[in-house]
Amino acid sequence: MTQTVKSPQTQRKPGIHFRAGQVYRRKDLAGYFPSIDRDLGRFVQEGKLCKAAQGLYYVPTQTPFGQSPPPESALVAKFLEDDRFLLFNPSSYNSLGLGMTQLYNTTVVYNHKRHGKFKLAGMEFDFREKPNFPTSKQVNREFLLVDMLNNLDQLAEDHDKVLQQVAAKLPTFDTARLQKAVKAYGSARTRRLMSAWEATAHD
Repeated sequence: MTQTVKSPQTQRKPGIHFRAGQVYRRKDLAGYFPSIDRDLGRFVQEGKLCKAAQGLYYVPTQTPFGQSPPPESALVAKFLEDDRFLLFNPSSYNSLGLGMTQLYNTTVVYNHKRHGKFKLAGMEFDFREKPNFPTSKQVNREFLLVDMLNNLDQLAEDHDKVLQQVAAKLPTFDTARLQKAVKAYGSARTRRLMSAWEATAHD
């Protein structure tokens, strides 16, 4: 759904189209309205906009169950003002076949600009600033294993049991991709673990 919101005639810009799912920063809209804070308050009251965080707004999507926020990727991109990031949930480690079962309700965001936990549109995001991470299309089983080992201390799992399972299941991972992931993304501890397991495998 698209709504056209007209600016006063004295403004240079004639109006702006509010499209469902669109995310805006306050500064994106300031050029359209002379009393931006008052107008934003009015749009929120009228339901044309919803506030996602300080200075961050979105146009809700109407569904049979009520208003729905935009996709996480759209919120994060506008929050960071950058499209270089990786979104994932630690629950995805459960797909590795290591007996992990914990579920997590926080989305992790690897990025180059912000660090800390933030709530956007009522959803929790754990922003972690990192110099290097893959794109979503490059994420594979081997990256998830390396990333899980990097973050094992933060997971609500039996750490010793997980490490035993990793050692037993290493042959099921692609060796070349795993070595590449360890080199590109592995922490010092993860690299030591992998080196020890490789040495044991060759004994």
